[in-house]
Amino acid sequence: MNNKLNEDRKFTLWVLAWPVFIELFLQFLLGTVDTLMVSRISDHAVAVVGFSNQLFNALTTLFATVASGAGIVIAQKIGSRREEEARTVAIIAFKVTAVIGLVLSVILIMLPRPIAEILQLPEELLPLAEVYISIVGGGMILTAIMSTLGTAIRNTGNTKGPMYTAVGMNIIHIVMNYCFIFGAFGFPQWGLTGVAISTVISRLIACIVLMFIFLGTFERRIGLKDFSLFDRKLFKEVLVIGWPLGINSASWVFSQLAIFSFLAILGSTELAARTYMNTLESFCFLLGFSLALASQIQIAHLYGAGKTREAYSSVYRMLRVGLPLVIVNAFILVLFGRHVLGLFTQDHEILSLCASLLWLNLLLQPGKMVNMAIGNALNAVGDTRFTMNISLIFMWVVATGCSYLLGVSLGWGIVAIYVCMISDEYIRAVLSYFRWKDRKYLRLREEDMSRNNSSQLTTEVVHSC
Repeated sequence: MNNKLNEDRKFTLWVLAWPVFIELFLQFLLGTVDTLMVSRISDHAVAVVGFSNQLFNALTTLFATVASGAGIVIAQKIGSRREEEARTVAIIAFKVTAVIGLVLSVILIMLPRPIAEILQLPEELLPLAEVYISIVGGGMILTAIMSTLGTAIRNTGNTKGPMYTAVGMNIIHIVMNYCFIFGAFGFPQWGLTGVAISTVISRLIACIVLMFIFLGTFERRIGLKDFSLFDRKLFKEVLVIGWPLGINSASWVFSQLAIFSFLAILGSTELAARTYMNTLESFCFLLGFSLALASQIQIAHLYGAGKTREAYSSVYRMLRVGLPLVIVNAFILVLFGRHVLGLFTQDHEILSLCASLLWLNLLLQPGKMVNMAIGNALNAVGDTRFTMNISLIFMWVVATGCSYLLGVSLGWGIVAIYVCMISDEYIRAVLSYFRWKDRKYLRLREEDMSRNNSSQLTTEVVHSC
């Protein structure tokens, strides 16, 4: 009884959300410091980092298919009291994503410049991009391992472990950045090359720490021989949930990468402005995103336990808190964003562009919050094909296609591109809301639980006779 109570407490929204929020908030602060440091090299360096990160985000979707699907299955299995199966799923996901990460690392080490050229990066940025992509991209296997281990640990209800690890990793990264950019404490002044090296080293340390946590995260400790485990049926469960998640995620990051390519066509000023805005926009939905992620874990756990009514209402309780926070944060950025941007760059053209984008961000963030929260809820109960389908349609037709048509072809620039992104978020938010309200997958779970209970009752009656 006590174990059940302790487990239920582990999966309350607040207990899950606050470590995720602290992790993301400190990452945001340290990421801001990171961008500030890189801006001391040049605005070109900032543009290269922003562009490269979009490329890396796009490539992570290749292993996010497995990692994200595994995370939801792990939470569902724990909710239904099948921890051994959850443990096996975590081990399988680790092995598969590590192999995918290794393949990506080799490709990025060998072909950094051709990849940047295909994605229309301006000629003056190619030398910096070649160095940064080859070094940071070469550590893609570390990103794959971090993603999978962090997701697995977090979906068992332990959100503190990944939080402490991420904070430590970012502190190490910032200290090393300071040493390599400014040549402090006798270190060589390597500029953007040093930033890339510090990124890889800090991620390596994080992988080691997460592995130690991962080995002891389930009731039965994971040993070396357990890494030979493979269960086709469980892996199929992961893929059934995971492949639409992967395509959904790929749709978003590749559409963002396409939009970054459009901005590169417009010029390095627009590219740098979008990179700075990405940093500021992260501030808007930190707590909201933390609540949405925690809500996904909680809903998957409740769904696995058959508590469908609690699962249904959970997302609305979260939105009542998250949505006002996002709106307030976006308005704060409108008031003070230009002053903050002055810490990163003194380029008047970039600052003027960002001043206009801050107002558009006030419209963007509420739609993004609702879309993210209800989309995560749908994913948690396994309704991943719906979120995939609307992403494929509206991200590419509205956000990407209209961005090129209005922003590049008609020459209306980055403001038109933002309007297209806003439209996409609101359309998908409305569609997701009506899908969640329909309760399709929750009703299927209720029917499944009813059949199981009837079958169990019949068995008990037969045995008693």
